[in-house]
Amino acid sequence: MKILYVAEIVGKAGVHALKKGLPELKQRYAPSFVIVCANGATGGNGLGRNHAAYLRKLGADVLTTGECGFYKKDLVENLGRLPYVLRPDNLNAAAPGYGSRIYKAGNEKIAVAVLIGQSGFSRMHGDNPTARLPVLLERLRRETPYIIVNFHAGATAEKRTLFAAADGHCSAVIGSHGRVQTADETVMKGGTAVITDAGRTGSVNSVGGSEIEGRIREYLSGIPDWTREAYDVPELQGVLIDLKPDGTAASIIRIRHGVPAMPVPPAGTETGDNGEAS
Repeated sequence: MKILYVAEIVGKAGVHALKKGLPELKQRYAPSFVIVCANGATGGNGLGRNHAAYLRKLGADVLTTGECGFYKKDLVENLGRLPYVLRPDNLNAAAPGYGSRIYKAGNEKIAVAVLIGQSGFSRMHGDNPTARLPVLLERLRRETPYIIVNFHAGATAEKRTLFAAADGHCSAVIGSHGRVQTADETVMKGGTAVITDAGRTGSVNSVGGSEIEGRIREYLSGIPDWTREAYDVPELQGVLIDLKPDGTAASIIRIRHGVPAMPVPPAGTETGDNGEAS
């Protein structure tokens, strides 16, 4: 079984890169299942309801989120009716939506789960992910040996610790949140594929998908700035994981797939909570 994980989509450039790049990658690699991190798809922060439906239409089998998962009210109100959208699993039980689910991948079942780290997030606080992991994996293994965990965390040490705890107990743990692709993809001794950060899908010439000058102003002034999206040099990033019949990983490779430039929206065009230009 081949799993294609598309790294965090950031804004319109990210949606454009998925639209243009995913068909070619599907033709080249023939993945059985496509996971798309959509945490920053709408305006670079969060996921709107309309964008969720559109990304699904473009070919995503499941959309994962992170600390921005509850930023858009129209998505939050519908999370319980969107089984293809996952928020972090290690939240309070009262949180809406799903943190993990079993999906069909051809004739097989595959489990996908999201965990959020505990370092650096001010608006979302999860339970200890390393403590939650064994219970989560034990439950999912009752259904399938194919288990993919998206670990959305800010601290490299926390990610590497969870990788070690997960090794041999799931198929892969894919790091996200940094929006910069790391070069440490590997299959660990126990057969679990890992990468500290799969990167981002969006503008390469940017700061995490945001317009460069705005980020410089933010760091010089100390004033938080909801920066403009960047559009220069769009690229689809991610990883392709090949799984054995027993659920362990045979290989993991990084993907960087450039796509044609996109038309830049007129000045003053903003993205509303529903994922449409307003």
